[in-house]
Amino acid sequence: MIGIFDSGFGGLTVFKEIKRALPDYSYIYLGDNLRAPYGGRSQEAVYQFTEKAVDFLFKQGCRLVIIACNTASAEALRKLQQEWLPKNYPDCRILGVIRPVVEEAAKISRFGRIGVVGTKSTIDSKAYIRELKTENSKLQIFQNSCPLLVPLVEEGMIKKPETRMTIKKCLRSLKEREIDTLILGCTHYPLLMKEFERIIGKRVKVLDAPKVVAEKLVDYLNRHPEIESKIEKNKTHLRQDHGGQAVRYLTTDSSEKFETLGSKFIGSKIKGEKVEL
Repeated sequence: MIGIFDSGFGGLTVFKEIKRALPDYSYIYLGDNLRAPYGGRSQEAVYQFTEKAVDFLFKQGCRLVIIACNTASAEALRKLQQEWLPKNYPDCRILGVIRPVVEEAAKISRFGRIGVVGTKSTIDSKAYIRELKTENSKLQIFQNSCPLLVPLVEEGMIKKPETRMTIKKCLRSLKEREIDTLILGCTHYPLLMKEFERIIGKRVKVLDAPKVVAEKLVDYLNRHPEIESKIEKNKTHLRQDHGGQAVRYLTTDSSEKFETLGSKFIGSKIKGEKVEL
């Protein structure tokens, strides 16, 4: 199975695209909604929470886990890959959402002027700056945090004037910097894709991060048959979603709340299960 982990609901935007690109696999989605958001947490706390979640998914039978959370990818992924994984699950793999998007942004940027928007935690971590500079040291990177957007999305205010004004304010300084590529560094933001594109203007390419992550995952599995061959395909004992795929949706908080809001992120009705990590 493939495990998808996020601190809450945002990772469902990534999962939706992965499921569409790779329909033949079994999946477990885990949202740590009880402890969300991770944005205001210390690096140590984010690491501990992420380690527990990834360990849980591997014990459920996952052979590959995607950390579909920018904060966890920034604060925990590298240490998990380099130190924890070889000692505990040497035959399994953990991937994040930052690296695939960085590779694509560096490739398509016309003038090397890239903007990044995200939660305060992700922006403060400078993870995107580090990864982009590693990809191409000549890139000019401009960042801005948009802390109000996640609660606005989760309150169902995607098309409200308040959300539009928040995006405008968030993008103002980046427009002044004349960026040519924009990275939405939060998994909630793809739900606001059309607004970001409209406000930033046609000259700027706004990356569809979930789609990029899904495409890069397909490529990764093609390049690593030793991993791909170990991943469980669709199994009848797992809950079938609307497309007939084998999926479990897990949350550490209320399953009812998860179902209600999660269904909006996925675009169809889902069935949640509450678990303890």
